[in-house]
Amino acid sequence: MTQPPPDEDSDNRIVAVTLDEESIGRSGPDIEHERAIAIYDLVEKNLFAPEGADNGPFTLHIGITGNRLMFDIRREDGTPVVAHLLSLTPFRRIVKDYFMICDSYYQAIRTATPDKIEAIDMGRRGIHDEGSRTLQERLKGKVRLDFETARRLFTLITVLHWKG
Repeated sequence: MTQPPPDEDSDNRIVAVTLDEESIGRSGPDIEHERAIAIYDLVEKNLFAPEGADNGPFTLHIGITGNRLMFDIRREDGTPVVAHLLSLTPFRRIVKDYFMICDSYYQAIRTATPDKIEAIDMGRRGIHDEGSRTLQERLKGKVRLDFETARRLFTLITVLHWKG
């Protein structure tokens, strides 16, 4: 049996994510748990290649400075690669809508019919997809990432906004 060719993108990935405690802060145990899950899912499987630096793997330090999300991208050994600042404004409505529909979803789980729960969940996934596409668009020309990585990164961004 022949071996498949090595994945040319196997090094273009995030191997660690840290959150800037000064700008993001720590939260209660439930939110910290959700953040840890989001980070684990992102690190577990992703495609992440900063433009002009296709020789990872990379670490990602996320912070908030003013109204901007900061992505400090470094090599695994800590060597700086690039830092990108993304305005949070394009995400505000999407994150707000996402939290509203998540609340509806969690309420529906208790009392609604399976059809109603499924309809709300489809809407929730649709808003999540919109946020993921917005993130891909905002990173275009800066970082190459696939849609699934954008979904996982958007999940992390929403968890950073979650107040519990």
